[in-house]
Amino acid sequence: MNKMKRTGLLLLGALATLAPNLAAQSSEWPPTADHITLRLWPGAAPGARANPPAEADTTTAKDNLIAGRPLVRLGNVSVPTLTLYQARNTGARPVPAVVVFPGGGYSILAIDLEGTEVCDWLTVKGVTCVLLKYRVPGSGPYPKSVEALEDAQRAMGVVRQHAGQWGIDPQRIGVLGFSAGGHLAAAISTHFDQRLYAPVDEADKLSCRPDFAVVVYPGYLALAEENFAPNPEIKPTSNTPTTFIVQAEDDPVHVENAVVYFLALKNAKVSAELHIYAQGGHGYGLRRTALPVTAWPEAVETWLHTIRILP
Repeated sequence: MNKMKRTGLLLLGALATLAPNLAAQSSEWPPTADHITLRLWPGAAPGARANPPAEADTTTAKDNLIAGRPLVRLGNVSVPTLTLYQARNTGARPVPAVVVFPGGGYSILAIDLEGTEVCDWLTVKGVTCVLLKYRVPGSGPYPKSVEALEDAQRAMGVVRQHAGQWGIDPQRIGVLGFSAGGHLAAAISTHFDQRLYAPVDEADKLSCRPDFAVVVYPGYLALAEENFAPNPEIKPTSNTPTTFIVQAEDDPVHVENAVVYFLALKNAKVSAELHIYAQGGHGYGLRRTALPVTAWPEAVETWLHTIRILP
């Protein structure tokens, strides 16, 4: 066997060995078969519509790129699901978990940019990630519609129900949301005392309060038409979980959303951390650019150690 042929065979063998790991780390949508995916509701979701349009990627060739790459804009979601991304290289269990809420203005879900790519980051850090595909369009913000918040409440209960099976610490389960999903993270942080729907099983008897929250470039938390007054439906109390907030000053969705929510948390005596950057706009997810705001995941990692979610 000549040297070139032998080298080629060795390379193929190495790729074959790596293939399962590469598949496990894939941020593609739909998720690969090695991820557990559960329907969120055992039957139809509350208030389910008859004959809804088919779920589909609504991205077109004219849509903008983020950091030079396209994204999946998932629309017409009528059957919400949870997809599990297990923490990697954790050693001792149980581990913390984060339920991720992609953004999209409650019209679509940026399911890879603000979903699967987030889970790829968290799992490497030793955090199990559960991606919530919640109902859109027309599912929020609460109380305009209750659907997304119902899905978020139900998701927290289901994750706690499966905590033992999935190697999760039920007292270290947080939420992380972007844009509309950031609003949803704040909404469930302030609406956890009572379910918005009739309980359907044992999961709904468990707490849906997050133990911590990460809110990234949120919307709907300050009312632009009312001189950026706080959203009266998002009222932090002393029992609202500790929260990390990040946004850019030039965000067209308005940086006041982050600032107003931070002040509301402070007034409620809730531990919170606020990061405001001069530039960055909106909708960058975890994709790195030359702008400092896109280093926000590193600040979140430090914060998770500070609040002792990570060791």
